[in-house]
Formats: sequence, C-alpha cells, structure tokens
Amino acid sequence: MISKRRARNARQFAVIGLGRFGFSLARTLYSMGNEVLAVDLDEERIQDMSKFVTHSVQADGTDENVMRNLGIRNVDVAIVSIGDLQPSILATLIMKELGVKYIVAKAVSEVHGKVLEKLGANRVVYPERDMGNRVAHNLVSGNLIDYIELAPNYSIIEVVAKDDFADKTLRDIDLRAKYGINVIAVKRRSKIDVVPGADFCIARGDILVAMGPDDKLEQLEETV
Repeated sequence: MISKRRARNARQFAVIGLGRFGFSLARTLYSMGNEVLAVDLDEERIQDMSKFVTHSVQADGTDENVMRNLGIRNVDVAIVSIGDLQPSILATLIMKELGVKYIVAKAVSEVHGKVLEKLGANRVVYPERDMGNRVAHNLVSGNLIDYIELAPNYSIIEVVAKDDFADKTLRDIDLRAKYGINVIAVKRRSKIDVVPGADFCIARGDILVAMGPDDKLEQLEETV
C-alpha cells in the first residue's frame, strides 16, 4: 500500500486507529517526511486524514486478512492506537502474527499495557498518563519547560538555567557530581548544542536538557 518513499531516510509507518492520539501521531510522522498509512473504521475520520498522510484506508484493524492485503507486514513500525481494550489487543496480536518488525501499542491502563507487552508489543505508550505527568510538572515548577518519562523513576527535563549559572561552564556547575544527572543538550534561542562538553559556557536564559533519576531532577528544579 505504501510505495515510493518521500525522502532517502524516510521510514514507513502504519497507524491503526485515528482517535485524537492516532490522528495527531499520523499527521506528525508524515510532516516529518515519512510514509504513513492510516487505518480506521470511521469514514469521516479517514476523509479528514487523507490530506495529511500518504494513504488513508477505511478498514478494520482487527481483520487479519484485510491487514495482510494492505501490506502491513512491510512497514517499519505499526502503531496500534485503538482505545477500546478488546480491539486493541486483537489488532496488536494480528500485527505480531503478520510479522511486523516493530509494534507500538497505546494502553489506557497498567493492566492493558501488561497484556499488550505479553502479546509482543515492542513498546507500550500511555498518552493520557504521560501528558498528565508533563502538565503536572509544568504547573508545579515555574522554571520547568518540559518533562518526559523514560522509565519508572528516570526522566528527561527541560529547565531554564538559573542566573547563577550564567558565564559558568558545565564543569564549574558540575551537575553530575552534585545531583547525579547529565546535561545532554543546551538550547539557546533557535540553536541547540547536543552533548555539550565540560567547557561549554552557559548563558543567561539557556535551557538545560537534563537526564537522570527523578529525585535528583527534582533537586535541580528546586535550585534553578
């Protein structure tokens, strides 16, 4: 179903289920230059999606024959973003049976997620829970810009460097020794320095992208 790639490094994705999460995900993946096949039972959603993806198909993601005929097994990643428990489980199982290389499945609860993992999903995502975490962290800390949970008790945050850090190097502030965290990038206006060295000098207003244990990151939030 997906044929010619849009760019040399483009990947092929299939998004099964076009609720708010699936619709946004499919549209964003396509806007990043990837090939995207969007599948949903709802004709109106498919029509709305058609101009934002490579192909949009009105079909049942829980019908193995239909998925086989769409060539789902040939995509690089299949995302099952169906909210209802039973169809989500069945669609994930079908992706696995058809030999999809990498399966991402949306879960609405911890139990749901564990079932999806047992069925062979390579990654389980919790959009509602994760967004709640990010909003909560943003509300609690005035300097915190963004928050991403990597694993239980381990995250990445974006936080504005405090004024005391200005004109000092990463070696001077030594966050690894003080907090046990790593600065993996520094954003300065429209520029981003990835994996900055110890001699990188921080300017007022820089945004630090820090990774580490949640308790240590919380200590950093309290100081900046």
